[in-house]
Amino acid sequence: MLNMMKARRHLCRLAAFAILGLNIGSVFAKVESQGFELIYNPPVETSLENPDIRSAAPVWREMFDQAKQHIDIAQFYVYSQPKSDLDDVIAALHRAGARGIHIRFLVDKKGIGMSNPETIAQIKAIPNLEFKEMDFAKIQNGIIHAKYFIVDGTTAFVGSQNFDWRALRHIHETGLRITDKNTVQQIQDIFTMDWENQQRLVQNIALPRIQQHTQLPLPLAAHALLASPAEVTPEQTIDTQQAFPKLIQQAKNTIEIQVMQYAPLQYSDSGKRQFYGLIDNSLRAAAARGVQIKLMVSNWNLKQPDLAWLKSLALVPNVEVKIVTIPKSKDGFIPFSRVVHSKYMVIDQKIAWVGTSNWQGGYFDHSRNLELVLNDVTMARRLDQLYQQLWNSTYAELLQVQREYRPINPAKEELSVEF
Repeated sequence: MLNMMKARRHLCRLAAFAILGLNIGSVFAKVESQGFELIYNPPVETSLENPDIRSAAPVWREMFDQAKQHIDIAQFYVYSQPKSDLDDVIAALHRAGARGIHIRFLVDKKGIGMSNPETIAQIKAIPNLEFKEMDFAKIQNGIIHAKYFIVDGTTAFVGSQNFDWRALRHIHETGLRITDKNTVQQIQDIFTMDWENQQRLVQNIALPRIQQHTQLPLPLAAHALLASPAEVTPEQTIDTQQAFPKLIQQAKNTIEIQVMQYAPLQYSDSGKRQFYGLIDNSLRAAAARGVQIKLMVSNWNLKQPDLAWLKSLALVPNVEVKIVTIPKSKDGFIPFSRVVHSKYMVIDQKIAWVGTSNWQGGYFDHSRNLELVLNDVTMARRLDQLYQQLWNSTYAELLQVQREYRPINPAKEELSVEF
């Protein structure tokens, strides 16, 4: 009799979900393996939904609501608007502060100019929250480009999602919720180093410079955290610049890459673009030995001289390049949105890379970025499915080397992308 009553209650709950129009599978959806959960945000009003993968906003709220001691957050900039998903996230952060959770919030000084004052004021008003601006430009002219946070030293999030309402609704984004103990500790150590270095920069105290780092283990271990820039990254964390060529050399059959921007160029102190060959040289070498490479970038990449380098890469045998254009929202033109901003790679459907860097000079060498490398077939194959969905969609178009493209201004509505 008791079992029958339990069964009836279970059926009633299922019926309630059905009446409310909820997808039961999506309520409990989770793609997780070996201490890493894949988090994904598709732009709304597209065919890029993946209901088996949780999106960032509910995960962030959950992490903040479950915090018991402290939350550490590092962001490039902050930008919310009323009644948005990010507004709900900030509300969860406020609840955490109100119940005594100690919160440290670190924002890049350049990013303050990209933030809206209302969001900054909203965050600063949270109880038990310390807010600091870090002038990361004083360190090799870089920025805090990584988007990450740590809760209680036990759970972390790293992804392409900025602390921006548009990232949670109108931009293609990918990230990871992390519970692997060693990885979370390394991310915590990076935050602690940056928090302490912020104060040193304010006081004009010389920063500790790290000369040596743990090397990428080959054959590849189950997972690895990479970070940049090397000189202000703890020694137990792998230097991205040192690891990247070695990782690409492991590819035997396929490499699939999705980034917002790609170009083997970086800005010098004078403002001029200089050659940065680390990424481009590694991919061309892989293609030369027969690895099939697919690269997807956003239509924001259609500017010179970046476009010339994309076309050059597309001419290499075994390389295909596609440009992704996300249509305007039914709500009208929204500046700096409707774009693919994910930064991930799949190698041989066995190794996954999920990070915060655009693939240009200045990201692996001068700015704070984090990259997760997972030697995990489950995660790699699910990311491959995500990749194939976009690659085969109507939003992705093969780059035509003979075609002239008009550059996109993400701050201004364009009527056409070609002459």
